[in-house]
Amino acid sequence: MNLNLMEQVCDLTNLNQAYRKVKANKGASGVDRLTIEGTLLYMRANKDKIIGSLLDGSYEPNLVRGVQIPKPDGKKRQLGIPTVLDRIIQQAILQVMEPIFEPKFSTSSYGFRPNRSALMALQDAKEYVQEGYVYVVDMDLEQFFDRVNHDILMSKLSRCISDKRLLKLIRKYLEAGMLQNGVCIDRELGVMQGGNLSPLLSNIMLDELDKELEERGHKFCRYADDCNIYVKSYEAGARVMASITEFISTRLKLQVNKTKSAVALAHERKFLGYSFRQDGQLRVSDQALDKFKDKIRELTKRSKGVSLETVIFKLNQYLNGWISYFRLSASKSVFIKLDSWIRRKLRCYRLKQRKRTYPIYKYMVKLGVSVQNAWRLAKSSKGWWRLSLNPIISQAMPNKWFEGLGLVNLEAKIIKFQSSC
Repeated sequence: MNLNLMEQVCDLTNLNQAYRKVKANKGASGVDRLTIEGTLLYMRANKDKIIGSLLDGSYEPNLVRGVQIPKPDGKKRQLGIPTVLDRIIQQAILQVMEPIFEPKFSTSSYGFRPNRSALMALQDAKEYVQEGYVYVVDMDLEQFFDRVNHDILMSKLSRCISDKRLLKLIRKYLEAGMLQNGVCIDRELGVMQGGNLSPLLSNIMLDELDKELEERGHKFCRYADDCNIYVKSYEAGARVMASITEFISTRLKLQVNKTKSAVALAHERKFLGYSFRQDGQLRVSDQALDKFKDKIRELTKRSKGVSLETVIFKLNQYLNGWISYFRLSASKSVFIKLDSWIRRKLRCYRLKQRKRTYPIYKYMVKLGVSVQNAWRLAKSSKGWWRLSLNPIISQAMPNKWFEGLGLVNLEAKIIKFQSSC
């Protein structure tokens, strides 16, 4: 084991690389309110002092700025934002530690790891289901990031890290207080989400669970604290759920969320935004579709008062990322329906922009609608949403019209993705 890891952390090449990484992430400032630019000036002026305190063990992390963000279920997720300086130091530690731990991790662990992704987890999950492992033990760890036991985690770290200065610094980061609403909160448990080290530390903590599942010969996929174990019968799933819940409670001092965890047929559960069809193929989950539609409604809200071109530009940014993630879905019909629904939303948006009878009439004529039909549409007493379904509107703003404006076509994207596989 390397006794000089802190020297590697403090190496100027490593620190510069860490700075570039933090800068690229464009994160918010911490309790000191220093931006990335302000932190760079501070580091240049105090470089020797910072490095010296890291090497002699006297460095003290700043408080973490506590923020809460809403979750889909209406609850809030607690995040902690370290100062930019502490994020740079954590990133420098990560760059030294990752090569040590990464080769030891399970091939069934996919979250927060280089060259691994949620889509890889889903591909493997699909293979398990199609091989006949049609029941899933869907396990969710309750408030995992808030309940990590520091002593257990530090014990796992010390098995591979012998540099006590580095271990001491990591412990300080784990125990750094959180400033929220003007109150400083001590932390005796948890790995604060928001720090650069948190993803690696979470995988180190749960690696023992992965090794236990491998030793038992289970087929599983774990992404962070979301773990799916695939079995061939409900009875086998019930046994696995009971024994693994006991293992997690006893060995890791963590709790399984019983309300979110279950043993069920794979097509009855969701995993990483996807669900399974009964033939074992993947599809977009109902919850993910609801979230998608909420986002589209927000982007096409008719009271925004921005141009249609601006709305389409922002839509495309979201649609490109969304379809890239959900490209594994085998259900093409859902994308056809979504395309149609999005175009209707945009037709409605365009009509609302014209507001009154005569501007609507003039615009319809400009788009090639006959005078008679244009007046008929413009004088309609129907609401904007009902009016957007009128065949005259579809004639004026056909699918090719939206293609000309550059609107992303989900169906075309999914066909392109699947043909390239």
